[in-house]
Amino acid sequence: MLRTFLNDIDVVFEQDPAARSRIEVVLTYSGVHAVWGHRVAHWLWRKKLFFLARLLSQVSRFITGIEIHPGAKIGQRLFIDHGMGVVIGETCEIGDNVTIYQGVTLGGTGKEKGKRHPTVEDHVLIASGAKILGSMTIGENSNIGAGSVVLKEVPPNATVVGIPGKVVVKNGMKVKEQLDHHKLPDPVSERLKQLEEEVAELKEALAVTKQQDEPQNGESVRSEEDDNSNV
Repeated sequence: MLRTFLNDIDVVFEQDPAARSRIEVVLTYSGVHAVWGHRVAHWLWRKKLFFLARLLSQVSRFITGIEIHPGAKIGQRLFIDHGMGVVIGETCEIGDNVTIYQGVTLGGTGKEKGKRHPTVEDHVLIASGAKILGSMTIGENSNIGAGSVVLKEVPPNATVVGIPGKVVVKNGMKVKEQLDHHKLPDPVSERLKQLEEEVAELKEALAVTKQQDEPQNGESVRSEEDDNSNV
């Protein structure tokens, strides 16, 4: 356990050029505090001391702003940089030398049972705001771009960006996507179609109004004829 804690300090110096001393890392890095709190909570979880494990994880969440379920499995040298808003689910598995930035969610879709959170292999970087949802594997040496939403498997040595996340680089080479020009949206035709539908709705409403007014006009004409006959 001591060696593991020291590894958690060492990785900060490798990943963060702002780190100046071990005492600074120990006292001021919330990501390190969250990982250490989780390691103790996970030990309690494995001993089936579920209440104490959850209690410790909630205390850590309150102090650090990082929520890690005590059931999650975390490898060596996890670096959570800044960390505010990071959420790691119960059945999540994280390998060694993984870097996670603020606002990242490793969560579930709400449709799965059992293993419902991601497996993140070694040497993966997950940039700020990325959401990885569901039981899938993020291959080793992969990069997940900031703000991406990943719902499918990511192969090793890949870079994923976008919503939904798409592989744009694999094994150092750009991934060429097939572009179907005949399926590209035409904003002008779509707007014209919308205008035609609105005109059709207006015509229908006008016809209904006209039908409602016709009996009233007929009655008013008959009323005028009756008045004239009385005179």
